[in-house]
Amino acid sequence: MTSSTRAGTTDPAVNTFQVDLRGLVDLLSHHLYSSPRVYVRELLQNAVDAVTARRAHDPVAVIRIRLSTAGGQVSIEDTGIGLTADEVHTLLATIGRSSKRGDAQGLENARREFLGQFGIGLLACFVVARQIRVVTRSARTPEAPPVEWLATDDGSYTVRTLPDEARPEPGTTVFLEPRPGAEEWTEPGRVEELARDFGSLLPYDITFSAGDGIERTLTDRPAVWDREHPTPGARRVALAGHCARVFGFTPLDTIDLDLPVAGVRGVAYVLPEPTSPAHRAGHRVYLKGMLLTDHADNLLPDWAFFVRAVLDTDTLRPTASRENLYDDETLAAVRDALGARVRDWLTELAAGEPERLAAFLSVHHLGVKSLARHDAELLDLMLPWLPFETSDGQVSLEEFAAAHDDIHFTRTVEEFRQIAPIAAAHGLGVINAGYTYDADLLALLPAVRPGIKVTELDAGAVTDRLDPVDTGAELALAGFLATARTRLDALGCDVALRAFQPVSVPALFLDDRQARHERDRATAQDGADSLWSDILGSLRGSAPRARLVLNHNNPLIRRISALPDAELTGTAVESLYGQALLMSQRPLRPADTTLLNRAFLGLLEWATHSAAQQADPEDDQK
Repeated sequence: MTSSTRAGTTDPAVNTFQVDLRGLVDLLSHHLYSSPRVYVRELLQNAVDAVTARRAHDPVAVIRIRLSTAGGQVSIEDTGIGLTADEVHTLLATIGRSSKRGDAQGLENARREFLGQFGIGLLACFVVARQIRVVTRSARTPEAPPVEWLATDDGSYTVRTLPDEARPEPGTTVFLEPRPGAEEWTEPGRVEELARDFGSLLPYDITFSAGDGIERTLTDRPAVWDREHPTPGARRVALAGHCARVFGFTPLDTIDLDLPVAGVRGVAYVLPEPTSPAHRAGHRVYLKGMLLTDHADNLLPDWAFFVRAVLDTDTLRPTASRENLYDDETLAAVRDALGARVRDWLTELAAGEPERLAAFLSVHHLGVKSLARHDAELLDLMLPWLPFETSDGQVSLEEFAAAHDDIHFTRTVEEFRQIAPIAAAHGLGVINAGYTYDADLLALLPAVRPGIKVTELDAGAVTDRLDPVDTGAELALAGFLATARTRLDALGCDVALRAFQPVSVPALFLDDRQARHERDRATAQDGADSLWSDILGSLRGSAPRARLVLNHNNPLIRRISALPDAELTGTAVESLYGQALLMSQRPLRPADTTLLNRAFLGLLEWATHSAAQQADPEDDQK
């Protein structure tokens, strides 16, 4: 750094930063910081660090931090450690050596080394300032005169000594003159709002004045979760009010997040309404009392998407912009510990406050299911409470398991909706595993409840539970069943006759995963060239085929089985197959689409032909 000014001289000398200041400001404002609002945080942080250093140097020193606005300028005064002229030069020169344009790591290193001094934090004020003026006096060297440091955004600065009366006591005052276009950030209301937001939990009293001579306290300590309250109910009310102010909702419940070993203290608020598991929650994090971010999305495990947390930490590492947490091993350990605290809260509710747990699960059972996938102990604990959609209605998994030793499940909601009424009527225990996490939990059920068998629903299991038709009646329909099987054989579908409820269902299409794989293989083989067709043909196995179960109780089935015309019977069976396939929500293959079209046109032709014949029977005879 080039400089001709040292402590003891009075005439200012013009100096040049050892950085490209315009480039640095561009980097800060467009690539490092998300908003110009952070300049208030940097002013507060510099002042807090300065008075912290002063308190360490002189424990009985009077500590004061005052933020004010007047005449369009922003100023902050502290009774901190202060600086000499040589220290001002040294700090600026250090920034020049350790900061590289576009090198965020260099900026972060400089910040960690000179946090709260005239480092990157002070230069960050250029995102709103045209000029920065600093008047400072050192507490370590009280005989040294006050120093003025005046910098502009064109990349130059001056340093000069001042008479003693310019700053009689140690400390620093920083004055910011806004640059054109940035005046909105220095308006009194905006400055006070930002200062309260960033600094309400700082360890020193901070006041604000808007030039009217009235000083208002910005800090509000201790944090609401650390305050003494007359009763637990009063504490819950206070926390609910804090949540409403910070997040805009009244929490369903609160969870204390106290990790003294990790230097973390705070609270998690349970959302009052369901939210998507894919939603990335934004948590509010303070670093040593200074607001770091409202959008920390890596603070809690992904499964804890049902809470919003507010906490203060003195151990976690900020990113270069100091607007989020650096995802390192320390944060990973804290994240696991916070997740364990949420899990312990659930355990405590299950053990002693079932009503609160039931209210929570009625809204956020997905979050608990997500956690229970990886925690068999928690799954065992939550079984009496976790709701599932079953053929017995909406019941807990434990209640359903007590009623059914053999549990079947469907992988899609549509398949369950089709089979549920029939399963319920015939005592078949079926669970809808088409919802998020349910299939994973069912796979774990035998491990926590030995003796329970869980299998995917297959056509054979359903057919075996349906009432068989009297042998004589089935023999009387042998011709009809033969026609039906012949028509559907090319589609890879068998036909069975059963009597089941509800009577309104004429036919039921059933298959399982193996049958679906075989259908997909056959479809791919039909559309492949000769080489792939041979290969796919060689993969054909003995997998069970899909099955169309005809309901002998249904009047339509009885009428169709009595039709004298075999061709019309076949068309009607194809129509039943198509309708059952559509009801099962299965994707249609080209062959299925062709069959549906043929059956529809065939029935339409038969209906119009019959109507014409009835209208003019003589014409039909001709």
